[in-house]
Amino acid sequence: MKLTDQTILVTGGCGFIGSNFVHYLYNKYPDLTIVNIDKLTYAGNPENLKDIESSERYHFVKGSICDAKQVSDIFVEYHPDILVNFAAESHVDRSIGNPDDFIDTDVYGAYTLLEAARKQGIEKFIQISTDEVYGSIEDGKFSEIDPLMPRNPYSASKAGADRLAYSYSQTYDLPVIVTRASNNFGPYQYPEKLIPLFVTNAIDDQPLPLYGDGKNVRDWLYVEDHCDAIAFLIENGEDGETYNIGGGNERQNIEITQGILNILGKDDSLIQPVKDRPGHDRRYALDTQKLASLGWTPAHSGKDGFEAALKTTIQWYQNREEWWRPLKSGEFLEYYKNHYQMDLKSSTEQ
Repeated sequence: MKLTDQTILVTGGCGFIGSNFVHYLYNKYPDLTIVNIDKLTYAGNPENLKDIESSERYHFVKGSICDAKQVSDIFVEYHPDILVNFAAESHVDRSIGNPDDFIDTDVYGAYTLLEAARKQGIEKFIQISTDEVYGSIEDGKFSEIDPLMPRNPYSASKAGADRLAYSYSQTYDLPVIVTRASNNFGPYQYPEKLIPLFVTNAIDDQPLPLYGDGKNVRDWLYVEDHCDAIAFLIENGEDGETYNIGGGNERQNIEITQGILNILGKDDSLIQPVKDRPGHDRRYALDTQKLASLGWTPAHSGKDGFEAALKTTIQWYQNREEWWRPLKSGEFLEYYKNHYQMDLKSSTEQ
């Protein structure tokens, strides 16, 4: 199907990847109508989409994907052709302390959306999963047919939604595509995740809490590339299939940390090792040949591509302090102190 003259329902569109995807669609497809439902939890920020909030092509609904009636009402009012489900609790550390929130949103919320899509009709349902559903891999790369071995409540909840969506494609012939992407980075990412946390801490000369020996490996995917891959799969992906989306940028956490400090002209003395978290996967790596065979590859891959995207991301946080400083105060500050067992001054005190 083609992304022209369609209505697309984006869930969790005020979050990090969701808001980037809404911007991507809005700018690239002028005939597309975008409906966004977001509960506006701590990580959902309406400021992320303030620049288009008055557009006739964009409609925002504050609500929960777990509310079956509200979801049904959205289908009745807007008649979406496509649904892309970003809505999820996504922070591993928080899932260890409060797994119930993750089961509710990630699994039951996906079920609610799938039921509405089944009953009221949809031309394409994209379930956004994660590479973390595979678990850790020492050597090689995970392909889409490898078994799922999630090792924390977050990845387990995403695996549940992932397979539930697949079951709807097989049982009810719902046109579902599941995507499993590697670690995203870029603008609008809530500053509890590694890159925005370390960037904003380093700007203020605050310690960077690095888990364990810092040698955990992740493949980093620039969020703009992720958005492009999803749009590509809407148009070219096969229903009932799962696709890995990777950035081709495997880096140890210590490399990412030192790269951030180098770009900001800061000293490595800001790095403060902290106790490793329970169930911390050592390495994620994706085999992305299935998606590449359809004709898609990331634009920000390889040493030069990754470094350019990282610099762009860091510059965004440098230029948008009014966006992240209010987030790094109050409840965030208390969470940070309790979780990492280290002191951090409020950003409002800088």
